[in-house]
Amino acid sequence: MPNALFIDDLIRERSAKRGFLDRAVPMEMVRDILSAAKHAPSSSNSQPWRCYVITGKSRERITEAAVQAYRASPEGQVPEYPFFPPELHDPYKTRFHTFRGQLGDAQGCCRSDKQGRRRDVERQFRFFDAPVGIIFTMDRRLEWASFLCYGCFLQNVMLAAKGRGLDTCPQQIWSLQHPLLRAELNLSDDQMVVAGMSLGWADNSLAENKMTVARLELEEFTTFVD
Repeated sequence: MPNALFIDDLIRERSAKRGFLDRAVPMEMVRDILSAAKHAPSSSNSQPWRCYVITGKSRERITEAAVQAYRASPEGQVPEYPFFPPELHDPYKTRFHTFRGQLGDAQGCCRSDKQGRRRDVERQFRFFDAPVGIIFTMDRRLEWASFLCYGCFLQNVMLAAKGRGLDTCPQQIWSLQHPLLRAELNLSDDQMVVAGMSLGWADNSLAENKMTVARLELEEFTTFVD
């Protein structure tokens, strides 16, 4: 089953990259990725995704404005939707803190280093120096079930990119910048900022791009009912 093995390899090899090379991505390649991703399943073919591909001077303007907006109010930005519950419980809390500690170690930034953590957030708002940034929006009048469809689409984008030798980092954090993005991208009020994504050629010399994160074993998340 060569096709199945190829897909399995893409799934296993895909990981979020937090640093990219200064190397351009052909726009035709971006078009091909999104054209492939559009075949994701969605409820009754509703296709709730909308994409804004940001490159060149627009990318420079938007990322710099996002960094300045964050610096002006590092604790005051509010996302379009909650990322986690107010009190995250176990086992998710343990997994969250384990990962954040692992990432901080790779970046040389401990959890108590507030300035270092803020620098990391600024890197996120620069798309980790990737040449292509994508902002994803969804009609807010849809129900939350459309997020299931959106997850399938985003995974397709990441796998299609990986299949072409590119890497990605999905970034919910861009939802914090919805006022800025609404103005910069001329978004209508009914458009919710779901996420952003960095897209480019990963700089695999960075420690954070070499991380191996723990995954649950099959038996830990699956119940077989005969």
